[in-house]
Amino acid sequence: MSYTENLEIEMQEKMEKTQPHIMVKDLTIAYGDFLIQRNLTFTIKKGDTFIIMGGSGCGKTTLLRHLVGLQRPAKGQVLYGEVSFWDAEPEERERIMMNFGILYQSGALWSSLTLGENVALPLNLYTDLSADQVREVISLKLSLVGLAGFEEYYPSELSGGMKKRAGLARAMVLDPGILFLDEPSSGLDPISAYLIDELILELRESLGATVVIVTHELASIFAVGNNSVLLDSEAKTMIASGDPRTLLANEKDPRIINFLTRGRGAQRE
Repeated sequence: MSYTENLEIEMQEKMEKTQPHIMVKDLTIAYGDFLIQRNLTFTIKKGDTFIIMGGSGCGKTTLLRHLVGLQRPAKGQVLYGEVSFWDAEPEERERIMMNFGILYQSGALWSSLTLGENVALPLNLYTDLSADQVREVISLKLSLVGLAGFEEYYPSELSGGMKKRAGLARAMVLDPGILFLDEPSSGLDPISAYLIDELILELRESLGATVVIVTHELASIFAVGNNSVLLDSEAKTMIASGDPRTLLANEKDPRIINFLTRGRGAQRE
């Protein structure tokens, strides 16, 4: 391959990384007449590790449900590329959703199935792979999350951190372009949470995926996030967006500073 061809490939890759992968425009989310958040507008670029952050009860997980197709917004748009998800035909929405991998808060593993059977579910539902091919993929994905050899274990036999990693293996089993992770390190001890953060970064690099994470854990926010939106429960809208480290260094709004410093205000880290 010539130097010019290499340069063209590098330029194309850089352009792709700056392209919007997900755009949220003037989004309002509500349960009937009860407003959760309004006027949400932000962009998630391809390859971002994007953090949806804010205090408890501000609507982080509800926003995630709107992004992954589980709840229709009261107003506004969610665009994947140039396609407005909620304005698209059901077949088009299903096509977009096939590119998602989702880790729910609890891991959402079926207690009656082994770990291997849990991870195999998407493969059995959405592919025509043979039993041997399914076993091969399961083995690969479990090894990527540090669970090689645990195929025959049941969820009750796993620790909290192992369940999170098992859920992550299932979320990425179809090699999605976008991973949605709901509180991946919540309820874990500091070391297990750190290992989950490191795993997320490794998987983002190896898969080339865009990662969207719901969390209020500051250690995780600063460890993995390069872009974010901060939701506020009192204002019922977003009060900041951008790289969390940049927000901490430059923002003057006391609400933003207090959230990013655990209420220590001007005593920044």
